[in-house]
Amino acid sequence: MPRKTAASAQDELLADFQTLVSDTEKLLQDTASLAGDQADELRLQIHESLKRARDTLRDTEKNLRERGEAAFQATEDYVQEHPWQSVGLAAGIGFLLGLLAARR
Repeated sequence: MPRKTAASAQDELLADFQTLVSDTEKLLQDTASLAGDQADELRLQIHESLKRARDTLRDTEKNLRERGEAAFQATEDYVQEHPWQSVGLAAGIGFLLGLLAARR
């Protein structure tokens, strides 16, 4: 399975939720006039849309979690290999943030 980018996963998730919303609105509009098999078919369509949205959300969460763990591990490795550079970098960032905070 090819990896999805975060943007494409977000776009797919948004499209799935828009489909879910439109199907739900259709259900609400047609509920009064539908009976039997028609209502069951519409409920099945809504169920399928909800399942796709849940699956996409689960995949996106897994992807983001993996990327976060990889970033954490890369940062941890860098700090272990270059402790003094890490201290200097943190001090420099802290100094810049202090300057910006003092200007306000």
